[in-house]
Amino acid sequence: MLALIQRVARASVEVDGQVVGQVGDGLLALVGVQPGDDASKVKRMTERLLGYRVFADDAGKMNRSLADTGGGLLLVSQFTLVADTDAGMRPSFSTAAPPDAAERVFSQLVESCRNQHAGGVETGRFGAHMVVSLVNDGPVTFLLRA
Repeated sequence: MLALIQRVARASVEVDGQVVGQVGDGLLALVGVQPGDDASKVKRMTERLLGYRVFADDAGKMNRSLADTGGGLLLVSQFTLVADTDAGMRPSFSTAAPPDAAERVFSQLVESCRNQHAGGVETGRFGAHMVVSLVNDGPVTFLLRA
């Protein structure tokens, strides 16, 4: 499982012109599920998303996590994140989990984050064409692996 996280001042996801998820200060996480991802990967990614220190402390150093700040978390499933781009001029998606397995694991991640984070967890819509808008704060962007 991979998550491309971005510290945001705000972010939202629209499906068919309707906002389906949005957060203010917090994190946007684009999440890719790979074959074999399971409950242990969900647990590890939950820990990383909520505990990764990307927010400034009083001294301006990145020493505070989403759990510390209470900011929002916007989770967006993105199978293209785990594409194999090593060869040729077209991505291969053989490294992405099949849709049914990916949806199950992504839903487990959403539930796990919601159970552990009082700051609010929003999502896009799995499998839909989504329009993601964000204001990256920093910019601060990291790729997390579970």
